Parts: sequence; structure tokens; C-alpha cells
Amino acid sequence: MENKKTEQLRNFTVNNEEKHGLTTNQGVKMAEDEFSLKAGQRGPTLMEDFHFREKMTHFDHERIPERIVHARGVGAHGYFQLYESLEDYTKADFLTDPSKVTPVFVRFSTVQGSRGSNDTVRDVRGFATKFYTDEGNYDLVGNNMPVFFVQDAIKFPDFVHAVKPEPHNEIPQGASAHDTFWDFIGQNPESAHMVMWVMSDRAIPRSLRMMEGFGVHTFRLVNAAGRSHFVKFHWKPVLGVHSLVWDEAQKIAGKNPDFHREDLYDAIERGQFPEWELGLQLIPEEDEHKFDFDILDPTKLWPEEEIPVKLVGKMTLNRNVSNFFAETEQAAFHPGHVVPGIDFSNDPLLQGRLFSYTDTQLSRLGGPNFHQIPINRPVCPFHNNQRDGMHQMTIHQGQTSYHRNGLNAGLPAPVPVEQGGYEHYQEKIDGRKIRGRSDSFLDFYSQAKLFYNSLAPYEQEHVKKAFSFELGKCKSELVKANAVALLNHIDRSLAQAVADPIGAPLPAENLEVKSDKKSPALSMADTVRKPDTKSIAIVRIGDPDLERLADWTMAFNEHRLNYTIVGEKLHDLPNPLKVTATFDTADPALFDGVLLISSEPSIPTPALEFIEMTFKHYKPLALALLDNRVLKKARVKTDEAGVYDLSASTIQAFINGIAQGRFWERKL
Repeated sequence: MENKKTEQLRNFTVNNEEKHGLTTNQGVKMAEDEFSLKAGQRGPTLMEDFHFREKMTHFDHERIPERIVHARGVGAHGYFQLYESLEDYTKADFLTDPSKVTPVFVRFSTVQGSRGSNDTVRDVRGFATKFYTDEGNYDLVGNNMPVFFVQDAIKFPDFVHAVKPEPHNEIPQGASAHDTFWDFIGQNPESAHMVMWVMSDRAIPRSLRMMEGFGVHTFRLVNAAGRSHFVKFHWKPVLGVHSLVWDEAQKIAGKNPDFHREDLYDAIERGQFPEWELGLQLIPEEDEHKFDFDILDPTKLWPEEEIPVKLVGKMTLNRNVSNFFAETEQAAFHPGHVVPGIDFSNDPLLQGRLFSYTDTQLSRLGGPNFHQIPINRPVCPFHNNQRDGMHQMTIHQGQTSYHRNGLNAGLPAPVPVEQGGYEHYQEKIDGRKIRGRSDSFLDFYSQAKLFYNSLAPYEQEHVKKAFSFELGKCKSELVKANAVALLNHIDRSLAQAVADPIGAPLPAENLEVKSDKKSPALSMADTVRKPDTKSIAIVRIGDPDLERLADWTMAFNEHRLNYTIVGEKLHDLPNPLKVTATFDTADPALFDGVLLISSEPSIPTPALEFIEMTFKHYKPLALALLDNRVLKKARVKTDEAGVYDLSASTIQAFINGIAQGRFWERKL
């Protein structure tokens, strides 16, 4: 969806696909670009070669410092539109006018790894959204998990130092399965809730398009009358919340380290635009202290059963970036970029981020004018008395650059609140200056227990295995013992299940939180399940009935399913039935289900391995064979859930299985 504001964002481009002559950055046309200027054919290069100097200097400075965290990311453009006015809660223009279409730019990322790390590592995912509103840019900078590891921003550098590759050997990359991370967790029990999320399937999403987003912190919405509500922001994916299994995530890391990037890019290019609904949890100012947790604690969530999520609008991503560096890499997000009607709370982690993010951009993007980079520019006019600085790209006119002034009639002048000027919420503060933690932040384990209680049995089993894997990679007995001791406060059976395989002692005393309270919204078991935009591998052996196969592919297209035909070798058949991938280039971990169709009396080993892995990963499997006895050498049980014999089942049954996703009841 294009509008004037979206067009404005696209005006800062240079199209090198159009016919242009080669020039220097100063616009000088160049007749030669392959050879430097020399004194004679075999003589020394001359320093007067301005074209060589400019080209090499630019090359030497092409890389900017990567983000310390969230270094590996991918971005896309889109738009947001409101369902109905929220004027009872906020005066923010883009949240009160349902007719407005607000351009957005979203950057997804992993946290721990460098720019060159893998997409499918076990990690938190960043979910940062820049709204280009008529009142200025608003950045909603969050994660795919609603809580965080620490409560106070002063501990954030310590957490990052602990989770990053260990400084003595720069190992491991893109992983938390090492001693310093788990040492930090054992020494900081406030991390108990967040580490449960990270060891759950939420840390290995199937797709960025199938991932929730959370603002993490408590913010405020303030309406035109000055009334305040505390708010938590949610992004709910229209496709539902889905994950990989751990073995699958590891295989994908080797087969396609750009799996999530490619999935997002390809979906947008196909016109299968990802969508999320924006949800708000709202608490009136006067109800701040009515809950059994502190609503300002960033290690706590607001259970949706107690504070429902109100769905207020939809975001659609419909355009890929034109240049990764210029847009995705230079995008500067900051939770302090707010507009009138949105304000902050006293969440101590949020308060620290309000400093840190600007400080980071100054280092990464070369100075205080990073807001003038096209991807960061607001679409509304901006005027102030800030001048000069590195990378100043605006030619300011006028004699004065200060406030107040008389020479320019006091301009630019502050805007009254009644005319849209920003005013912070006037909260009454009364207290002593102190370094410390509020007593209301001291419950570290109740919500960790709530999260674990809320998971389906198969999800709980995955959590146990994740802890066992991560702690099993640790070398320090102290670190492992402390981590198990932490789990002993959450769930005794979980602590026992982890302690056994890693050889750590189980504490003698059971300190588990005694609670059977659940929040069903925390489990992915009941999420939205659609076949839309999922991917199928059609494994084709021999010369099967192509008419039948064509009918099936038509059914896949009708359900917006993507398919790839895999065979032993590439060969040319009329589209869409030609083999486009081989067993060397494709892998079952890259697909949501597999259809094996064969006209042969035997199945080659690579094809058997293909369906065995699909079965092992609990994914749907369809079979169209001369005789199912050809599978006698395969470790596939054809009578298990999610296995469809297409001589007896319809293709629709298989499509329904793709929508279902996984068949956890399957006996492997």
C-alpha cells in the first residue's frame, strides 16, 4: 500500500539498474575503472590518481561497527492501520485515526551472535518497529519474549558480557551453551523467568513471520485529558506462533544459515505478505498496585487471563529493502523515540535503555546526525537549533542557531501542548535517592513456575532437553550445580530431569514454588494453525502420474502453500512439475512437510533418509507409492499420526496435516 509518506521514504534512492555512465562521487565521468594510473605500462601507481584514491578510501571504510547485541538482523518495509480510535487511552495521532496508513520499517534480529552467525540458533529474537507518523518517528523496540534477564539497566552490560563468546577464546558464537552465561544465571536469580523462555521452543522460531513480538517494558498511554494508562505492547502473528525442533534448528544452521532471512524475503517477493495484529494490555493508573506482581518489573509479564490483550490494528510487511546496508544496517532504533500520547514508566531497565540507545548510535553511525540517514528520517518536518556535527547532510539557512532569539522572531519556537507539543506525564515522585531494588521486585520464581506450568507436556519435555544440552556443554561443576539449584526453586521434577544427564547434584531440600497456576496463552499448543505460506517438498522418484501430481500442486496453490520438487537430478519438464532441487541441495529440515511420490519398485537411500527425517521431526508425510512395502527399510511407521497414504487419503487430509504442523503423539 503506497501513500505520500511511503513515497517520501523511497525518494532517497539511486537506481543503478537504469542506464547511467560511471562517475566519481563528485559526479566526474570516468573513462576507465579497471586500471589505476601508472607511470608507464609497468611503472609505479601515481598518487594523483584521484579515482583510485576515492574508490579505495570508500572501500576501506565501508564497514561500520556492528551492533554489540542484535548484530545479525533482517528488515522490511510495510504499513500499519488502526481498527478503531484509541482516543480514550492516548492522543497519539496514529492510534486515534483509523483512516491513517502509517509507514513502518521492521528489523528482526538475534541477540548473541555476530553478523555472520546462523539464523536458527537458540536465542532471543529482536522485534523492532519504526512508525513514520505525522507527529514524528515512534520506535517500538522489543523482543519475541515478553520479559528480560535483568531488572536494572546497570546489569545489562554484565549480562551481555556473560552471554557473548568468552573473551579468552571467542567461543562460542551465537550460543548461550557455555560457562559464563550459566554462571551469570546461577548468580542472578532474577533471570529465572527469562531463562525458562529461552530454553523453550520460543527461542527457535519456525519463521520470523510466525513469531510474537513484545514491547517488554511497561509504558504509558496518555489521552488528551491527561489521563494515564499503563500499557504493554504485543504483536500477534496472523499465521500463529510456531517453532522448530532443536535437531531441526541445528541441521538448518548447517544447510541454510540464512533460513529466516530468506524465508522473510521470499514471502514478501511472492506477495505472501506477513501480518501481525497490534495488541495492548491496559491498566488504569489507579490500579497499579492491585496485582501480585510489580507491573514495572521487566522480568514479569502480565498474564493475559488477568489483563486481556486488546487487538487494535494490523501491520503488514509488503516491501523488501532495496539495499541491506543503507536500510537494515543503518536503521537506528531507540525506545526514547516517542510521540505525544506515549510516555515512559519507572521500569529501571527501560530508564537505562533511554540513555544507552542514543549512545550506541553515536558510535555506530558516526555522530549526532544519524537521524538524517534516509531510513531514520521522519516523514514530518523537523526544525531545531542543532547544527553541524559529523555527517551533517542538511544545509541550514538563517543567522540564528539558538533559543531564545530575537533576530529570527524566536523561531523555531516550542509548540504548545494544545497544538501537539510533547509533554511528559506529570507523575508525582516522592522518595530518597538510593541504589537498591524495590521489595516488590524480589519474587524471582513465581512467574517462572507459571510459565512452566502453562506449557503442554511436549513443550515441557523440550525445556528439559534444552537445559540438559546447554548445561551439558558447560565445563564448570560449580556452574552446573548452581543452575540446577536455580531450577530447584522453579520445579523439582525439572531440576531432577536436568541434574541426571549432566552429572550435577540435586539439592537435598525441595525449594520449588508451590503453585499450579497456569496461563494458557503462554503455550503454543493452541495457536493459530493455517497451511498458508508453509513449504512442502515433493520428492519425485521415477516417472509418476504427472496429471495426478499437477492436481495436487493446484490444490497446494489454492491453499497458498509453496512447494519444491526434489529428485535425484535436475531435469527440465514443463512448469510447475520440473525437479528444481536434488538431495544434495535440499533437506527435509527446510520444509514443513514432505510428499513422496514414486513409480519405482524401490526407493533410493537419499529419499528414504528424507522421509525418515521428516517423520523424526513430527512433520506431516504423504505417500503415493506403488506398494508401501518399499518402505520396509525406512524408519517410518505408516500407521502413525500425520502419515497419509494417498491411495486411501485425499490430498486435503495432507494439507490439513500441514496446517496442524507437528504430530507430537507420534511414536518414533
